[in-house]
Amino acid sequence: MTFRVLPAIDLRHGSAVRLQEGRPESETAYSDDPVATATAFAQAGASMLHVVDLDAAFGTGDNREIIARVAAALSIPIQVGGGVRSDADVAALLDAGVHRVIVGSAAVENPDWVGSLVERHGADRIVVGIDARDGDVKTRGWLEGSSRSALEVARDMCARGATEAVYTNIANDGMLGGIDLEGTLALARDSGLRLIVSGGVGGAEDVRAAARSAGEFLSGIIVGRALYEGRLSVPEALKAAC
Repeated sequence: MTFRVLPAIDLRHGSAVRLQEGRPESETAYSDDPVATATAFAQAGASMLHVVDLDAAFGTGDNREIIARVAAALSIPIQVGGGVRSDADVAALLDAGVHRVIVGSAAVENPDWVGSLVERHGADRIVVGIDARDGDVKTRGWLEGSSRSALEVARDMCARGATEAVYTNIANDGMLGGIDLEGTLALARDSGLRLIVSGGVGGAEDVRAAARSAGEFLSGIIVGRALYEGRLSVPEALKAAC
């Protein structure tokens, strides 16, 4: 199975930004031209991009016009998450040219709906987002607790037809301190979902470790701040994933 490296573009107020541990006050803006950033990642060899609409996730607006421009500018697929909570949200993103829609909070709050989305659009177009801190899955832009474990949610989604999820250990996200490889592999083995590793990539060794351990459990890794701060390039990440 293909193991993908997915450069990340987190959108807030029209710019490409990164947060630390999902905290809005920790924002660092890296580009005021997300379309140019996305194009550069694609030209560097990325086969898919990971885009998060932070404004939609936080309930402070959305960046759908920019997402549509990113999708139109690229010949590679993009997957998009953040604030996807209704049929209209899913339809708007798919109509805008998004290849895969990530459903996070709704996977916890309305699992039946996620099952219906998978049935309607196919498991290759609907990806679950599972974001946890200290064992508790967080929702609403990681601002609210759910009292549900990552394993509970993952098993629930697998039972409803989902096949793939992005798993983020929030404590690692944006910190450059390394990925939660052991926890991600355990979650994949115990749930039946294939997982995309997210959070904590600090350099090529994190990508290499995930790729070597991937097997049938991991389908890719998301790389964000390490790219923006020059710790890793897209070609270096792709080489490490081979």
